[in-house]
Amino acid sequence: MEDSVTARLDYSVLDQEDAPLRIRLNSTAVNVSHTADSKAVILTYVHAGDAHTVRAKKCVMACYNSAIPYICPELPERQRAGLAYNVKIPLTYTKVMVPNWRAFADLGIRFVYFTNDFYKQVELDYPVSIGDYSFGASPDQPMALHMCHVPYFADIQGPEQWRAGRRKLLEAPFATYEHHVRDQLDQALSGAGFDADRDIMAITVNRWAHGYAYSPDLLWEPEYDSDADKPWVIGRQPFGRISIANSDAGAAANTDSAITQSYRAVQEALSS
Repeated sequence: MEDSVTARLDYSVLDQEDAPLRIRLNSTAVNVSHTADSKAVILTYVHAGDAHTVRAKKCVMACYNSAIPYICPELPERQRAGLAYNVKIPLTYTKVMVPNWRAFADLGIRFVYFTNDFYKQVELDYPVSIGDYSFGASPDQPMALHMCHVPYFADIQGPEQWRAGRRKLLEAPFATYEHHVRDQLDQALSGAGFDADRDIMAITVNRWAHGYAYSPDLLWEPEYDSDADKPWVIGRQPFGRISIANSDAGAAANTDSAITQSYRAVQEALSS
């Protein structure tokens, strides 16, 4: 881990002919279906503008679950509906570079919540030092501030909330995000001498139109009689030689969910 933080990756070694495992980058799957005798799966993908096909004994679809019905046309309607329910939550991570974090230190804070504003919080970057990478331990050193925005509509519930949020997120120009960065940082820190016009060195806005996996913990989520009735459980069932993974299949946007669902999908493929 100490080596990986600052190391440069050589992506060319991921796809070599003599390797037992090959990872092909920039290759988008557009169709996955069984052969006429159901003894194999034919996968079509696009790379550099050209379509290619691969024949495989088994296939694991580990992509955004809501996209799978468009790629696997053979799926039954009930499973397609279960997968379509898994609309990802849109969110925005904004990074703000400042020459120092003296204002935070003087106020005795590292995290500010905004209860009714565009960004829900501003916080200092995580104090992590690994290998050759060291965080700014002194308040007089530069710092990257983290701010998060999630579109929300009080009158919309369920997956439609996130579809509407995605549209709003993508329609907003950079100037909107920049305005709220400056306004909210001045609100929180001007009492300690912070001046957004003077102290902001750079702003990076990362808009994730398809961010986190759908969360079943929200207040509007219905009660289900059993796990088998949950849309994401219906959606992740194996179909012939096709298994389904991704954190979406566990309705949890966590690395451990992605690993758990991948393990389950591979075991299904091996045992069927």
